[in-house]
Amino acid sequence: MRALKMNGTGNAFLLVDARGHDVDIAPERISRWGRTHRFDQLLKLESSEKADARYRIWNRDGSEVGACGNGARCAGWYLTEDKSSASAWLEADYGITETIRTDGFRMRVDLGEARTGWRDIPLSREMDTVGLDYTIELGGLRLDRPGAVSMGNPHAVFVVDTLDDLPIKTLGPRIETDPLFPERVNAGFMQVRAANHIRLRVWERGTGLTLACGTGAAAAVVAGHRKGLLERICTVEVDGGTLQIDWHDDNHVWLEGPVELEGEVELA
Repeated sequence: MRALKMNGTGNAFLLVDARGHDVDIAPERISRWGRTHRFDQLLKLESSEKADARYRIWNRDGSEVGACGNGARCAGWYLTEDKSSASAWLEADYGITETIRTDGFRMRVDLGEARTGWRDIPLSREMDTVGLDYTIELGGLRLDRPGAVSMGNPHAVFVVDTLDDLPIKTLGPRIETDPLFPERVNAGFMQVRAANHIRLRVWERGTGLTLACGTGAAAAVVAGHRKGLLERICTVEVDGGTLQIDWHDDNHVWLEGPVELEGEVELA
């Protein structure tokens, strides 16, 4: 099986074009491929009557998820290249979404609406999602009251003074699997540099610490704005580069950033 190896601001993907034919994407196969090829998520394009392609996403551990912003940008780039067009439409779990090529290897995508109800995240009990009644402690470190946002997948975003030496690889798994989050959660750690500029690192459920998380960047800006810390348009600095977030007044969040085609691999 042929797959394209791509990345969106360092977020690594394998993309399989399965339009018009059956391709077996079983969780155990994804886990096996993950031991051979470095990737964060596997993307599959299927035939769609509503868009250029139906878009599905699996984490490296084989769990399927409903949204991936950088993956949508990579899938959109592939489709615009395939159809020689400046835009392409994807059918995802959260609706029909538009991807737009703004430069040769730069894509912009509508991630859909930010959802902030406690059932939308979802949480196991009702609480204010601007600042959850949630605390995690590690040694002398204490983090609390993260903002919660669903961008088609669940995010809890902590505001921190600095990301230097923050033990994310220890904190992330504990937050991801906390009973408060029945579908697990992506844990974001945000350092506010200015009202329109943040530094962000994200522990992604089912994958771990990644170089970039597109929905995580969107969730961080939404959470930060709801706390009165950020503007609706922000630069998000991640380990893999820089992303741009624009939270429109209609509640749709747009993500823009670079993509890269690294080559092809064969999946056995």
